Amino acid sequence: MASLWKRSACLLLIGALYPAVFLLSAVIQFAQTVLPPGIDQPRKLRFLQTMLLSGLILGAILEQLGLCSLPELLRILINGIPPSREPSLVIQNQKFDGVPVRIYWPKTVPTTRRKAVLYCHGGAGIFGSIDAYERILHHIAKEGDSTVVAVGYGLGPENPYPNQYAECLKAAIYLMKHAEEYSVDPSRIIISGDSCGANFATRICQLLADRSDLPRVHAQVLIYPGLQAADFSLPSYQQNYRSPFLWRRLVIYFGCRYLNKPTSYINDILKGSHVPKATRLKYQKWVNVNNIPEQFKVRGYKPQDPSLYKFNPQLHEEMKELLSQTFSPLLAEDAVIRKLPQTFLVTCEFDVLRDDGLLYMRRLMDNHVPVTWSHIENGVHGIAAVFGYRFLSFPSAERVVHDVTNFIRHL
Repeated sequence: MASLWKRSACLLLIGALYPAVFLLSAVIQFAQTVLPPGIDQPRKLRFLQTMLLSGLILGAILEQLGLCSLPELLRILINGIPPSREPSLVIQNQKFDGVPVRIYWPKTVPTTRRKAVLYCHGGAGIFGSIDAYERILHHIAKEGDSTVVAVGYGLGPENPYPNQYAECLKAAIYLMKHAEEYSVDPSRIIISGDSCGANFATRICQLLADRSDLPRVHAQVLIYPGLQAADFSLPSYQQNYRSPFLWRRLVIYFGCRYLNKPTSYINDILKGSHVPKATRLKYQKWVNVNNIPEQFKVRGYKPQDPSLYKFNPQLHEEMKELLSQTFSPLLAEDAVIRKLPQTFLVTCEFDVLRDDGLLYMRRLMDNHVPVTWSHIENGVHGIAAVFGYRFLSFPSAERVVHDVTNFIRHL
């Protein structure tokens, strides 16, 4: 009864406060959001950015009142409108080793066993859902002629880190062991995801690289992945620090919420105070601006003075998960990287996480892993989430999904 009262009160407050919060968000958005020349449909981006800001502000208010957490409100707002029924697909909800999944099969009868795509959705590990990605999943299953398995992993902070990785890994292993039960070719299983889901997919492929008891992963498909928390002063973090839909500070804010850590650490983490000098030197060969192509440094990049870094041992101890290979798979050893499967990588020009993808691509290529790269010159982080929403979608969203699907179709 108490939870029902809280939910009712929460919904009433949302309805009452949202118009005022939306107007406030519009003012903040126009004052703070930077839309560089060349970005895709700036007016529409500003509208959607205002909606996101409204959710963040309203979520913070409701959280202070004890009615609803900010992640819970974001989940409601971002789940979106369910798509129309897809007659060409069979869709089933199941559990793989206890992990909720949704499976999408084309109804057409294949001449051979189909490839399968295991998909880990984005949302910083604290929001997002299979429902929010239905349009993308439908498209990949239909146009990629694939069986798609979307993982409904438990969200944080209710499901503590690293539960999200563990559940996605369990689902991947189950699919590999039971592929033939789903008319899937076990030698053609693709691990994929976007944003934090691409982070999960990256780490899963690394963990499976030495598993002789399982089929080899056929490919990894990584859509604007976040792959390291060692350096937040890379060119993309400087150039796109206030670009939609993921600002520089918001990366750390979501990371702290995901790890259930105080958000008061944001400023010190942005300065790199959580990274010991020895660790910085150890990973300098991989997390290094010199490994980023020169064309990505011309737009407002200023090299950081190493003497400005001030290590904070207490912060490091509190936030040491940030530098683990689970949270930052870019930091995996070369012995692991060289065993990885062929890779499709999507980056967006106006994305703070762009350089994580570029650095990982360099590592893959240096270790002779085949890479196909799609760079969306006018795209922003998270843009694929509005794919299929007609007037709310973007050409850049269409390109991300079509490029991914085209790669999968030809595997």
